[in-house]
Amino acid sequence: MSEELFSNLAIFVLSLLVGFEVMSKIPATLQTPMMSGANAIHGVVVVGAFVIAAEANNWLFYCLAFFGAFFAAVNVAGGYTVTDRMLGMFDRKPAAKAKEDDHK
Repeated sequence: MSEELFSNLAIFVLSLLVGFEVMSKIPATLQTPMMSGANAIHGVVVVGAFVIAAEANNWLFYCLAFFGAFFAAVNVAGGYTVTDRMLGMFDRKPAAKAKEDDHK
């Protein structure tokens, strides 16, 4: 294993550990705002994967860039969907619909 790959892998593992530790300390009331910020960060990850793909010089780097862009895009889309659902729980029901639901 090359020295550069080993150092990048070590940074990746350390960032996973730090990220897990930080995320476990966030209270439940701050999860929605945090997810919105994470979605913006993952948008930057998609752009970074495109930059890596543009500079790739063999098929391994192309594949890694493709999977990085794909998973980041899935994370962005899923994050916005979940955030929308979470915020939808705070919407008030219209008065007429609320009365209908109460009679059922």
